[in-house]
Amino acid sequence: MEPATEAKLAEIETRHAQVAGEMATAGSDQDKLRTLGRSYAELDEIVVPWRTYKEVRAQAEDARELSKVEPDAEMARYFADEAEAAEREAEAIRARLEFLLVPKDPNDGKDLIMEIRSGAGGEEAALWAGELFEMYAKLAGRRRWKTEVISSSPSDLGGFKDVMLEVRGKDAYSRLKHESGVHRVQRVPVTEAQGRIHTSTATIAVLAEAEEVEVELRPEDLKIEVYRSSGPGGQSVNTTDSAVRIVHMPTGIKIECQEERSQLQNKEKAMRYLRARLLQKAQDEAHAKEAATRKAQLGTGERSEKIRTYNFPEGRVTDHRIKYTSHQLHDVLEGGEDLDGMIDRLQAAERAAQLAGG
Repeated sequence: MEPATEAKLAEIETRHAQVAGEMATAGSDQDKLRTLGRSYAELDEIVVPWRTYKEVRAQAEDARELSKVEPDAEMARYFADEAEAAEREAEAIRARLEFLLVPKDPNDGKDLIMEIRSGAGGEEAALWAGELFEMYAKLAGRRRWKTEVISSSPSDLGGFKDVMLEVRGKDAYSRLKHESGVHRVQRVPVTEAQGRIHTSTATIAVLAEAEEVEVELRPEDLKIEVYRSSGPGGQSVNTTDSAVRIVHMPTGIKIECQEERSQLQNKEKAMRYLRARLLQKAQDEAHAKEAATRKAQLGTGERSEKIRTYNFPEGRVTDHRIKYTSHQLHDVLEGGEDLDGMIDRLQAAERAAQLAGG
């Protein structure tokens, strides 16, 4: 291992001990404990294998030395074999540590809000948006993430024109952030009388949830209105003014929420959603030269723009970014292991690009 890498790992180990000390003296400050706990867990992922690496390296060196001084030939070979096995283990840990030292996305530990919108294809696109919503809800259930609908606009046939899903849980953002983009479906729609295959799309954007300290919302910048909730076709579904519309006047961002019967709950949801949108906007502007902006991430929803294709006649799902195809379409749509496997490959591709300096 390079001396600079060892020095970096030693610094992390020192910081790990410091955070442990700060946690012990934090008392009952829950916000501070939550922040420190998150930092400790992230450092622990590196410190534990680093300590194991040092132990295994010491074992390899001891066994190598014993193999040199042991007079019995059979025992000397035994110690030499032990040294080689320990060195192989140390090499595997070293590679893992270098992987872990690649800078992480600062949003990876956060919860998220997923925007799912119907794209090209009319009612079929809205039905497809609804199926993607169900797919991610099932995946979240399997991984024991908590989900909550923040806002939705149902379509007449049962899908969604758009739906905003809040997802909370360990690694939620880091695993779902690559789902942003255009998802294309090829199948015979229920609205097709001639049995012809149609192509429709839905767009997804994954927004990291913002802490209150990250995004300041000044009351004078907000226009807040209340109104009665409505369902598909505009019919009223509530007799009280519980729905909330918030307009952030400096940016023009408009958030509407009517999922809850309580005006206060709808307002709280809308404010969380607004913070996430504003954080995403600020990050896009800060990294405009290095990363795609949210507009580019979403695309226009046209059929030619796609990150993934779900082909029903062939029972396959293809992710075009990593050129990977699964022939387990049903399992993917059920939020099953094949979807998890595709996400694993996307994460691996991201880390490989980072390690290569891409």
